[in-house]
Amino acid sequence: MYDSVAESYDCCMATMNMSAARDNLPEAVARARTEAVFLERYGRRAAVLVSPERYETLMAALEDAADVAAFDASMAEEAPNIPWEQAKVDLGWV
Repeated sequence: MYDSVAESYDCCMATMNMSAARDNLPEAVARARTEAVFLERYGRRAAVLVSPERYETLMAALEDAADVAAFDASMAEEAPNIPWEQAKVDLGWV
């Protein structure tokens, strides 16, 4: 299901002003199932309405990106090298 939702979202986005969204909330929610719906107030984007599936996909991508960033940061830290013989002892291999 996620793949079909992602493909649908990639093609287009809708824009509604807040009044129209308020007056036609069921329509706005229905549109959000297949595309992001930008809600505007006074001509400026104020919010985005997306489906729960798309939200979960986006949150998972953010978590993955944070994990990668944390890993990259830890790998960039300088630390003293441990001799291979000591590493084997620490791991209980010897």
